[in-house]
Amino acid sequence: MRTVHDDVKKVLLTREQIDERVAELGAQISKDYAGKEIVMICLLSGAAWFATDLSRAIENDMRMDFMVASSYGNGTTTSGNVKVSLDVRTDIVNKHVLLVDDIIDTGTTFKAISDMLSSRGVASIKTVALCDKKERRTAEIEADYVGFVIPDEFVVGFGLDYAGNYRNLPYIGVLKPEVYARAH
Repeated sequence: MRTVHDDVKKVLLTREQIDERVAELGAQISKDYAGKEIVMICLLSGAAWFATDLSRAIENDMRMDFMVASSYGNGTTTSGNVKVSLDVRTDIVNKHVLLVDDIIDTGTTFKAISDMLSSRGVASIKTVALCDKKERRTAEIEADYVGFVIPDEFVVGFGLDYAGNYRNLPYIGVLKPEVYARAH
């Protein structure tokens, strides 16, 4: 019987590696924001897995809100146009915002949303990404906190998807090229 695991070429990051790194990030963020309340803004849908675990690893007072923004649609490359379909409802004026995403690839979405939130009168904004594909960056942005720098391979799992699928994998794996080649 076929499972989602069958479409994975190799496991890049195990659940244990992810858990360990999330704990380290949470400890660093807790220290950096000591005595401050954080408004964590999670970019849905992919960052939900990471943001949930990260929020439990942070020991500060924290509110959590969500945004849906994308520049990919169902493709494997960015369209370059960032579309926001769900905006935050929390008042972020004079708040310390932590923007959370699952991956920085070209950086187009992350930069656009970071700039948008910065323009709303926040006290500060920092960014955190579970994965960073530095070699694909086209936008001028670097995350303040990064879980893992990864190679330029198409990865899925732990919230990362291909056309909405594979988010439920408990690890981050490299998708077999023939899986996304079928769609083109």
